[in-house]
Amino acid sequence: MKVSFLCENVNKKISIVNHAVSSRSQLPILLNFLFKAEKGKFTISATDLEIGIEAEVPASIEEEGSVTVPAKTFYDLLSSVDKGKIVLKTEENNLIFEGDKIRTIFQTIKADEFPKIYEEKGEEIGIFTKEVLEKEIPEVVFSASQDTGRPALSGVLFGRGKSRKGDFYMVATDGYRLSFKKGGVGDGDEDKILVPSRILRELAMLKDGGDVSVRVSPKSNQIIFEQEDVIMVGRLIEAEFPNYQKIIPQDYSTKAVIDRKDFLSAVKTCAVFARETANIIKLSIGKNKIVVSASAPSVGETTIDVDATMEGEENEIAFNVRYVLEFLSNTDGEKIIFEMSGPLNSGVFKIEGEPNYLHIIMPIRIQG
Repeated sequence: MKVSFLCENVNKKISIVNHAVSSRSQLPILLNFLFKAEKGKFTISATDLEIGIEAEVPASIEEEGSVTVPAKTFYDLLSSVDKGKIVLKTEENNLIFEGDKIRTIFQTIKADEFPKIYEEKGEEIGIFTKEVLEKEIPEVVFSASQDTGRPALSGVLFGRGKSRKGDFYMVATDGYRLSFKKGGVGDGDEDKILVPSRILRELAMLKDGGDVSVRVSPKSNQIIFEQEDVIMVGRLIEAEFPNYQKIIPQDYSTKAVIDRKDFLSAVKTCAVFARETANIIKLSIGKNKIVVSASAPSVGETTIDVDATMEGEENEIAFNVRYVLEFLSNTDGEKIIFEMSGPLNSGVFKIEGEPNYLHIIMPIRIQG
């Protein structure tokens, strides 16, 4: 193999691929990048067997071939070279890296030991637009558990609504909170698929590009995202997702509308005290305001009034401050609608002007 490319053309792509490199695998091959020059294309790939990423890089190919090299060392070396032409060529069991005033020799592992990222791309089931990548997925995916020991909760459920008009929905929950979004995230006749939340978080790296094609391969039980010259692959989760519809409250006794930025500022301030006492903050909903408060016996207490439009009963409820902060930080509406029916029932957060989205947080029981 012998290829040449401009360093600046590779740095951005290889930083995306690097996210799929295994960090602690006992298989040495999973610690490597796969370089492949084939059919006029030069690609860089990595996988940790949970997700795989492949990126095509503009390059001049003199000799076709493939090889794998230690990913961390290669990535760190390339990152230290700001710009200029780089030549990669194989000699026996080594890869030679040559640039302006630099020559490096890497030990390699044969490419045929590298696992295939995917066998086939499968059938396209939908398209993720720029809005889906930038806004709709982030509004949901943060609620998924990052504990892979609970597989059903570590994924995001994509399903088709009862209508036949491409009415898809996304749901994620970690058992303490839940995000639901209904809207145009695809089209087709598929029922439900459970997608690893990790690969959806990685998709955020592609938000500066065009639309992303979404494909499913039943043969390998994989979901495949393709945007121009980047492919991301993840294995679908085979687990029973909770019956989320039973979790969503159907009524409320208290409703308040508040400015999101004012509310976020108040919650951030109270978090300073909440971190001293199990991250608990309290919301007291009264006429024309919500009082956000937190106390720590060894430190003190703070209360902040946030203007609100309220209807229904006055009420109080307590939450884990981290959950409230993550909800407010992953949404961008101007006004937040908060609904509740009692201190021991889930609180429902909505975004004014977005009827197809809601977020639920379980309350914390407090004394007094």
